[in-house]
Amino acid sequence: IFGVSDGLVSNLSLVMGVAGASSGQGHFVLLAGIAGMLAGSFSMAAGEYVSMQSQRELFERQIALERAELEAMPSEEEAELAGVYRSKGFSPSEAAAIARRMFQDPEQALDTLVREELGLDPDELGSPWGAAAGSFAAFAVGAFVPVLPYIVTTGGAAFPFSLGLSVAALF
Repeated sequence: IFGVSDGLVSNLSLVMGVAGASSGQGHFVLLAGIAGMLAGSFSMAAGEYVSMQSQRELFERQIALERAELEAMPSEEEAELAGVYRSKGFSPSEAAAIARRMFQDPEQALDTLVREELGLDPDELGSPWGAAAGSFAAFAVGAFVPVLPYIVTTGGAAFPFSLGLSVAALF
């Protein structure tokens, strides 16, 4: 929603500005609209990639720290996990038994600690490339709306059509 809305509003502003400055010459408006659509789409994609990659690296670092704690202090980590289960309503003996069983497999223990203690799903840390592609596409869809009338119509009709279509898309 943010990408579509951002593309729509920013490119509508660009298209309207160029339309006013060029006395409505459609080819200038079309060129500026397409350039704005591409520039904004690539900018949004790059920003989303960097943001998602940074977030993913942070999560991976948190998982690595949890792994190091598990290797260095397994009994303390087992006690922490038992505490998590006690907070979920298990009795102290039940919680200790569950944690002990989990810790028989270090990978299962790590997975459970990451999910319960950090609130992360190690299998779903997010894809920077997927987020970038999604942001690119969302911005491009929104930015295309004010450009479309300049592709299908000519002359002075494109300006009000572009404005009307963009306002309708905003709603």
